[in-house]
Amino acid sequence: MVSLAEAGFEPVIVDNFSNSQRSALEGIRAILGRDVPFYQADCNDATAMENVFQQEHIAGVIHFAAHKAVGESVAKPLMYYRNNLDSLMLLLELMPKYGVRNLVFSSSCTVYGQPEHLPVTEQTPRLPALSPYGNTKAISEDIIRDVVQAQTPVRALALRYFNPIGAHPSAEIGELPLGVPANLVPFITQTAVGIRQSLTIYGGDYNTPDGTCVRDYIHVMDLAEAHVQALKKLNDETTDATYDVINIGTGRGETVLNIIKTFEKVSGIALNYAIGPRRPGDIEQVYADVTKSKDVLGWSARRSLAESLRDAWRWEQKLNTKVAES
Repeated sequence: MVSLAEAGFEPVIVDNFSNSQRSALEGIRAILGRDVPFYQADCNDATAMENVFQQEHIAGVIHFAAHKAVGESVAKPLMYYRNNLDSLMLLLELMPKYGVRNLVFSSSCTVYGQPEHLPVTEQTPRLPALSPYGNTKAISEDIIRDVVQAQTPVRALALRYFNPIGAHPSAEIGELPLGVPANLVPFITQTAVGIRQSLTIYGGDYNTPDGTCVRDYIHVMDLAEAHVQALKKLNDETTDATYDVINIGTGRGETVLNIIKTFEKVSGIALNYAIGPRRPGDIEQVYADVTKSKDVLGWSARRSLAESLRDAWRWEQKLNTKVAES
């Protein structure tokens, strides 16, 4: 939201707080010095969403409204299929009705499954997803493609995220998981601050440099700037692309152990961690070929792994301070 506003867009936020908190709005206000339009609504609620389209002059939509935890999706597949697919289909019904053409979709590198060759390009075959979460992203891409090809006015870019980490450098907004974190970096920072007693690495016997999984970790601010570029691309009336997919990553693969060691270096804190069994649904290794994002969007990641972890740690420390004061 912040990067959109700073680029001249007027964001309109729709959130039901199922996996977030209202304090994020306060953080946005602190950074921008003003409020942005906000609707508390479920993106699966047709009446509520139609009200948003009626009340606001919408030029484009960014779809983030998906459950996203791999492990949880394995345990609760129907919840993931219902939420992730229904919310998208409702948007695709409402957009043409209200003359909204541009859609940026939050996809995922999980659509590649466990690729045979690395790095993955956008032409890398989509292999069967190893989790219901990954499958919802692949199905969503197909739904969007089919809607666009049906000669609706919708134009779309599906951004295949790799692994977003970090926080806004102001420490006013960042990742705020409810309950036990499902992602690595917030679990690291919560362990460092004392909320979690220890950190478990899921699997130490993979065919990787140190036996732990390899991912492409991208600073969330780089990711935000990629969305700005995607919206600008769609707003460009001269573009001939009506649907495309683009990898959004750094192009570098990092092991889980290297993430932990880098965090220890930037924070000065030794983490209590242990190697555990593999987790169902996890991919051994994946990282991006980012040539297309440079060529099509004019975008590439600029922030380092150390900077990403430093910002994540600063955000965790601020959260812990707020809890202590309360």
